[in-house]
Amino acid sequence: MKGTVYRSTGSWYIVKTEDGSFIEARLRGKMKTDDFTSTNPVAVGDQVLLEKDEQGDIMITDIQTRKNYIIRQSPQNKNMQHIMAANIDQSLLMASIRNPKTSTGFIDRFLVASEAFHVPAILVFNKKDLYQEKDIRQYDKIKSMYQKAGYPVMLVSVTENKGLRILKNVFRGKRTLVSGHSGVGKSSLINLLLPDLAIKTQDVSGWSGKGLHTTTFTEMYDLPFGGSIVDTPGMREFALMDIEPVELSHYFTEMKPLIGQCRFNNCLHNEEPDCAIKNAAAEGKINIDRYISYLNILDSIEKKKY
Repeated sequence: MKGTVYRSTGSWYIVKTEDGSFIEARLRGKMKTDDFTSTNPVAVGDQVLLEKDEQGDIMITDIQTRKNYIIRQSPQNKNMQHIMAANIDQSLLMASIRNPKTSTGFIDRFLVASEAFHVPAILVFNKKDLYQEKDIRQYDKIKSMYQKAGYPVMLVSVTENKGLRILKNVFRGKRTLVSGHSGVGKSSLINLLLPDLAIKTQDVSGWSGKGLHTTTFTEMYDLPFGGSIVDTPGMREFALMDIEPVELSHYFTEMKPLIGQCRFNNCLHNEEPDCAIKNAAAEGKINIDRYISYLNILDSIEKKKY
């Protein structure tokens, strides 16, 4: 029997079988002893094989080859990776200029992870209804920066149901990983798309300005107009895994075309002479904020190796 994992709690999984029914399944004991480098060997979106054991329980016996996946550093174990979702068509980062603020550093790390695993990424800024004039100016600046890098950028208000029609077209017919800080509005968006779910939502913490976690486990939902959403727990940080320093510039879309023009093949675009990317940043051809973000990520990757 075959199925697709729709929910992962770490020990039990909700799997949708080929006939459309949902069943509970566990991971076969032998599989647990395999040499997995991930904290979650089975991820939402995985295509799995199922068998009944002698007690009548449904067991996951094998994972079929993944088309793709996105990983991040496990929040529980910094030496392990965590698979956010598998077999996805696109990733969508919900962000906000305020309440809570999403930093461009966080955005860039998410985009790097998406690029590294060949998943098209989309940026959606929520809470337009809360933005003041200075927030709109900041949004316009950020929008321009990421659009020039080749990313779709949208501004919506889930509370006021503005921009939902555009988002439906984004989601339609595709499996979309939806991620972002806690409190940015992911659960509210899903409640709007699927009102019968009534996913729990919470306000942003008043004393910290940071979101409170509402989604505990990663879960996938089918959309009535076609496609599905993979809802992930809110994150405070996004730490990258399995990216070498020399590879990083390949995942900054505006830098990639210039890499072959540097003097050195292994150029890190930091202190090397005759660096095409450094020159482009100095001349304004690459956004200086994106270049600084690249250097910050590069520094964090290099420190992790020692």
